[in-house]
Amino acid sequence: MEVLNISSKELQINEEIRDKEVRVIDSNGEQLGIMKLDEAMEKANARNLDLVKIAPQANPPVCKIIDYGKFRFEQAKREKEARKNQRVVDIKEIRLSLNIDTHDFNTKAGHATRFLKDGDKVKVSIRFRGREMGHPELGYEIMQRFADQLSDIANVEKKAKLEGRNMLMFLSAKPQK
Repeated sequence: MEVLNISSKELQINEEIRDKEVRVIDSNGEQLGIMKLDEAMEKANARNLDLVKIAPQANPPVCKIIDYGKFRFEQAKREKEARKNQRVVDIKEIRLSLNIDTHDFNTKAGHATRFLKDGDKVKVSIRFRGREMGHPELGYEIMQRFADQLSDIANVEKKAKLEGRNMLMFLSAKPQK
């Protein structure tokens, strides 16, 4: 059975269909042609199946003779599988400071590397305190050094920018080759 991307709430079945003429497709996907609604209903009832309107915008509307319960079950199964396969990207934050030492810097870079390899995005921030606000260029240098250290696995998604007392930069993982 082919995949129909219609939610079951939108579908009209059997007596809910009010059109005079419909194009009918049987359960094997073969076209039975355009026929009156009551004739299509008789064909569906003869096979103990349901008449489901799958393309209401078509002229005439397209109806398919299928087992509606089985159709809904398979559709729910497909939607569940799609939800299971999607991945939510988290944003992990790394906080640096203007007077960060080499070992701390490398530790933070290691954490960022791990986050990026897990498929998350990394938000790098520096909070300026007191007189540090007078030297934003030092923050840009640290951010640039951080981006350079991770350049083999990360792309700079949003360059370092001063927003109030915080400087922010966003990194995302490079696509795997």
